[in-house]
Amino acid sequence: MTRLTWGMIGGGEGSQIGPVHRIASALDARFDFRAGALDADPAKGRAFATRLGLAPERAYGDWKEMLAGEAGRKDKLDLVTVATPNATHYAITKAFLEAGINVLCEKPMTVTVAEAEDIAATARRTGAVCAVNYGYTGYPLVRHMRAMVARGDLGKLRLIVVEFSHGFHADAADADNPRMRWRYDPTQAGISGQFADCGIHALHMASFVSGQNAKTLSADFISAIASRKLEDDAMVNVRMDGGATVRLWTSSVAAGSFHGLNIRVFGEKGGLRWAQQWPDQLQWTPLNGRTETIERGMGGLSPDAERATRIAAGHSEGMLVAFANIYADLAEVIEARRMGAAPSPLALHFPTAVDGLRSIAAISASVESAKAGGVWTEARPPSLRA
Repeated sequence: MTRLTWGMIGGGEGSQIGPVHRIASALDARFDFRAGALDADPAKGRAFATRLGLAPERAYGDWKEMLAGEAGRKDKLDLVTVATPNATHYAITKAFLEAGINVLCEKPMTVTVAEAEDIAATARRTGAVCAVNYGYTGYPLVRHMRAMVARGDLGKLRLIVVEFSHGFHADAADADNPRMRWRYDPTQAGISGQFADCGIHALHMASFVSGQNAKTLSADFISAIASRKLEDDAMVNVRMDGGATVRLWTSSVAAGSFHGLNIRVFGEKGGLRWAQQWPDQLQWTPLNGRTETIERGMGGLSPDAERATRIAAGHSEGMLVAFANIYADLAEVIEARRMGAAPSPLALHFPTAVDGLRSIAAISASVESAKAGGVWTEARPPSLRA
């Protein structure tokens, strides 16, 4: 099997997400890290890239230099990951797609619906793969939840309760920390803070598991730290196109909550519960029955979960492997396209540009709803309302 070539934009020294991508992309030995423009400071970016082992000629000062350098190479990159501030995602992603280079973009894919519509259209027109890093859907038991819902174990879905709360931005005295300041700066983050940062992970999780998408929503935003221009806490109610209702809470000021991504799904025949802090256990309660704990790695799980499981039960896998499952999906799809073959259907779970588009439409709708006092608002992007 030929190893694919991979590059990264952003994710430089001191980045929170950069090391996660570098480890996850390498976990299955499907990608070789060959090129990068890793920092807003060209000199720092080049220096860090060469310390990571990149050849000097592929340690670029910025993404435009990287695009020009890679587009002209016979061995140009198979995939580039975009891990820069939100406001730059559109221009970078579009440019690389136009050059025929597949893209994995950090969320949110863009900051406006019009930009997101254009990215989805560009991906269709160019034939390049455009994925969005809702990496938590790579967890084996999240994929098992999806399979259970799809095969009818829960019956008709009634209610999904999902949250993504943490307290790491709760200290008002830490407002100038550069790792968090940009998240509440409209010039870099766009029109939304916490909902665009974490809330759309929760919303995509609800969509991924249920097979349904947001149709209308009602939102309430607050800035608990008043100096912030964008919200740091949000409550969003969502009516899904398949009939389920979603109750979503997201916060960055919930002191004592540690990366609290949790989801509960309730249907006619029973309910499921999963939490990212305890990712190897899934609680299943059939209607009028006793709660069962489903363990990752044990026998009898869905093919979706088995494909995403790397090590035996009782040994934690965690976020790095969840992200690696997204990279594994992309590697299989890119390789299949290169060979003119069909990838396994189990490799098609990665979030696409259309998923990114739906998220941006939901962000826009939530901002509009919150400004209007929570009025119910159309959540579907214009191109997907038919």
